[in-house]
Amino acid sequence: MHVLFVIDPLPTLKAYKDSSVAMMRALTARGHTLSVAYQQGLYIDEGAVKAVSTGIGLVPDADLHEQGWWVERTPSCETLLSEFDAVVMRKDPPFDMEYVYATHLLEYAQGQGARVFNSGAAIRNHPEKLTITEFAELTSPTIVTRDMARLRAFHAKYNDVIVKPLDGMGGTGIFRMREAEPNIGAILETLTENGTRSIMAQRYIPEIAQGDKRILLIGGKPVPYALARIPLAGETRGNLAAGGRGVAQPLTTRDLEIAEIVGSRLAGRGLLLIGLDVIGDYLTEVNVTSPTCFVEITEQTGFDVGDCFAAALEQVVANSPDATAGASAA
Repeated sequence: MHVLFVIDPLPTLKAYKDSSVAMMRALTARGHTLSVAYQQGLYIDEGAVKAVSTGIGLVPDADLHEQGWWVERTPSCETLLSEFDAVVMRKDPPFDMEYVYATHLLEYAQGQGARVFNSGAAIRNHPEKLTITEFAELTSPTIVTRDMARLRAFHAKYNDVIVKPLDGMGGTGIFRMREAEPNIGAILETLTENGTRSIMAQRYIPEIAQGDKRILLIGGKPVPYALARIPLAGETRGNLAAGGRGVAQPLTTRDLEIAEIVGSRLAGRGLLLIGLDVIGDYLTEVNVTSPTCFVEITEQTGFDVGDCFAAALEQVVANSPDATAGASAA
C-alpha cells in the first residue's frame, strides 16, 4: 500500500513517543510506502481533492529523540487523494474552522474514491467531549450548557464537579469545583466567556486518583491494555501533557463492557481508530481525531499497538470495493 499521512509538520513531532510515528514504523516494517501532507496542503482543483504530498522513508535504527528519523524519498508533488491506497488523518487539534474545512475536503475525496481513516465526516460528527452524551448510561452525570445558572445548579446538586471547555485538549481549561468553591463565578465566566460559549460539567469521579485510562479501539476491537494516566500529587488531571504518569494495565471487565458497547454502537461510521477515556467505571471522552498512547502501551506490555493498527488498515483497505483504485500510487 501507499499510505498518505495528513499530519503535523514532521520536525515538530516527538518521534520517540508519537503514535503517528509508531504507525509509520509498523507500516514500513510491513513493506508499505509512506507519504505525508500537511493540512494547509489539502485543496480542491476544479472539483478534484488533491494534496501537496512528499514521499518519505524512515531511517533504520535512527535515534527517535533526534530529527534524523526520516528522509525525503520523493520531492513534493500534487496528487489526487484517491490515488493513495489509504489516507490516514492524524492532524492534531485545535479543532478550529480550518480543521472543519479539512474534514469536508476529506469527505469530498471519499466521494471521489479515496479511503480515509478516520473519515472526514466521522471526525466532524463525533466531537470528543460531546459524543459521550450518546452513551449516557456509561457516564457520570453530565450537563452541557452556556447558561451559568444551570451550571451553578448542577454544582449545587453534586457539590464536587469538573468543568471543561468542549474544544480543549491535553487537560487545558479543566477545573475542579468543590462544594465551597470560592471562585465559581470567575471560573464559569472565564470558561463560558460570560455565557457565550457552551462548556461541559461532570460530577467529579474520585477514581481519577487511580488514573484516567485510555482504551484504544482498532477496527472495533479493544487493545487488551489501557494506559492509566495517573495525576501528579495534588492534580485532578491525568493527561500526560499535564504531567500525568502513564501506567499500562490489562483491561478490566468494566473496561471491556464499555469498549464493547461503544464499539458496537459506532460500528460502520468510518472510525478505524477510537480512543476512549475511562475514569473508574465511567466513560469521560471519545477521541477520534488523533488518539495516542501507542508507544507507552507497546513499551510497557510488548503488545505492538502500531502493528495492530497497520494490520487493521491492511484489512479494511483489502475489503474495500475500490481496493485496486490506488494501486498506481504504490
